[in-house]
Amino acid sequence: MAASAARPRLPSSPICAGSRFKPGHATTQSKTFASDARCRTKATRQIAERSRALRGARPPTEETDKVSFEPTQTEKTDAGQTGVVTEPVATAPSYRGVRVSSAPAHVRRDGEHWYLQSTERLGEYPRSLTERLVSGARAHPERWLVARRGADGAWLGVSYAQMLADARAIGQALLDRGLSADRPLMILSGNSIEHLQFALGAMFAGVPHAPISPAYSLVSNDHARLRYAIELLTPGAVFAADGDAFAAAIAGAVPDDVEIITHSGTAGRESTRLAELLRTVPTSVDAVHDAIDADSVAKFLFTSGSTRLPKAVPTTHRMLCSNQQMLLQTFPEFGIEPPVLMDWLPWNHTFGGSHNVGIALYNGGTLYIDDGKPVGRNFAETVRNLREIAPTIYFNVPKGWEELTIALESDAQLRETFFSRVKLYFFSGAGLSQAAWTRLERVTEQYCGERIRIMAGLGMTETSPSCLFTTGPIMSAGYIGVPAPGCEVKLTPVDGKLEARFLGPHVMAGYWRMNPDAGAGTFDEEGFYCSGDAVTFVDVQRPEVGLTFDGRIAEDFKLSSGTFVSVGPMRARVVSEGAPYVQDVVVTGINRGDVGLLVFPRLDECRALANLSATADAKEIVESPRVRGFFAAMLARLNRGATGGATHIARLRLLDVPPSLDLGEVTDKGSINQRAVLAQRVDLIEAMYARGNDDSAVLYAA
Repeated sequence: MAASAARPRLPSSPICAGSRFKPGHATTQSKTFASDARCRTKATRQIAERSRALRGARPPTEETDKVSFEPTQTEKTDAGQTGVVTEPVATAPSYRGVRVSSAPAHVRRDGEHWYLQSTERLGEYPRSLTERLVSGARAHPERWLVARRGADGAWLGVSYAQMLADARAIGQALLDRGLSADRPLMILSGNSIEHLQFALGAMFAGVPHAPISPAYSLVSNDHARLRYAIELLTPGAVFAADGDAFAAAIAGAVPDDVEIITHSGTAGRESTRLAELLRTVPTSVDAVHDAIDADSVAKFLFTSGSTRLPKAVPTTHRMLCSNQQMLLQTFPEFGIEPPVLMDWLPWNHTFGGSHNVGIALYNGGTLYIDDGKPVGRNFAETVRNLREIAPTIYFNVPKGWEELTIALESDAQLRETFFSRVKLYFFSGAGLSQAAWTRLERVTEQYCGERIRIMAGLGMTETSPSCLFTTGPIMSAGYIGVPAPGCEVKLTPVDGKLEARFLGPHVMAGYWRMNPDAGAGTFDEEGFYCSGDAVTFVDVQRPEVGLTFDGRIAEDFKLSSGTFVSVGPMRARVVSEGAPYVQDVVVTGINRGDVGLLVFPRLDECRALANLSATADAKEIVESPRVRGFFAAMLARLNRGATGGATHIARLRLLDVPPSLDLGEVTDKGSINQRAVLAQRVDLIEAMYARGNDDSAVLYAA
């Protein structure tokens, strides 16, 4: 594999790669988080004996001492961050039953470094992800693997048996064309049945595929990022489901000698139809599939580029399969009832394409493709779908959960279907504010008479993706949990924070075709991947309780006084305090005397707040007295909890121009690139800090 910045080979940890144990062991340390969950007297006494400064609750360490800990309450600390109250509450809420791991973390300290591992070993996992397609086609051939609405609105599904037949045909066709890791398949279009046919067909034939953000083709005007991806990967073929829609991008970025494959449309040049590939008779593909090595590249995924230019991550079958086994051991529920997912999350990102698609395939489940998304009117399609299809577990980003909560409060049919069998809520991609968390719990409890467990974790493209899960005793926003089985976590001091570093079979070996100098620092001297994510202990006196997220180290900066500003926690506080009128914020003040904010407002919500018509433009909205009044009050509230210059916000500017994808200010999944915004809007920042500025879009602290 032409990867650079490879980590050194180390002896296998008994908890990490290569661990083996008898089938069934994986679930011996799981518990049913059920309606009768209550703190036992012993646990209550232990918690009460500790001071309020101690965070969380002791995880169970023995089979005879398993405790269903009640969800903790939350409070605001002096810094404005969410803390955890450890005093026992009088009555524990009831929860819907779900099997979730309760394996505690083993923690050791070596000088200034901390090491955390699950006490549960990682079980056996397949050599390739497509082995699950083969076994699924044998065990439940007629069960749908994937479904999507057709043009008439009816659900169209593809069974495991049919998907295996399609994958074999497409895989043979790709082999006949000489595709390989050096000439992979590139997929330009978004989630679809055809996309999955190609992805599994390529994997079955040992040919890597690279799902590319559709925004690089359909939203971008210059197609610069698409050209960059093509130059880096040198694809042997490109698939675009709708050739007409992608014709401009193909003309502007795809070399003439690269074959174009479409499901429909012309693509503006000679192309091959998917139907032709599906007619290919398999000859050698089965033998090739049987010879696939676990360390063969299954797909290339590009990082989101939220802090710099996207990098290509060669994701191997070992990475995907070991991570799915981690998920299964974390959520034994998947092995009891085949998961049913309704999901919009894009497959060019690891959360949607590796995590969620993998959960369905690995556990014999079904994934319904949701063509909606939590953006404006697009969410109506999500609501329509969830009125018809009841998921067993539901995944979304925080914005999606906020939109769904609002819909659940007012839509009886949605509540009836959605709550009928869902057992677990899961969010990722960003932090869910405590206000949104509480509101979701409230509507669930009001309708169901019980709560449904809300879970999250920490993961990234480079770890395919999951590393930590909130299986510990804390249930509140900001908590990211304890290591999954097979993942070792190392915490190392960097710039006054603790950086999370990861080692395990799910971690990449290096970025694809990256200059060695550019890849320096990707791994440390022990082979741990350096994530750049900062974390803190819930309670340093009891580190086994787990971790909370503390922002991205690369985003932090110093004021002219030398004081460090922690950007991640500040952004989280502002977004939470500004709900529902804040989309995102960029923190300013590098080498300046005080902290400022560039605020991207939610214009539709602000328009409603200001009682303005649908024709009001962005500038009129942000200059509205009611909108300015809300943000002035928000600024005052935030500063009441400030403890010094690093947490006091001196000024903010409301932006009337949204973040630009072409300028790299925002990724296609909506993540803000702090560095790019600061670079592109330097004139606005200078004006915001200028003396005597009377710009009506700028608000100053009293």
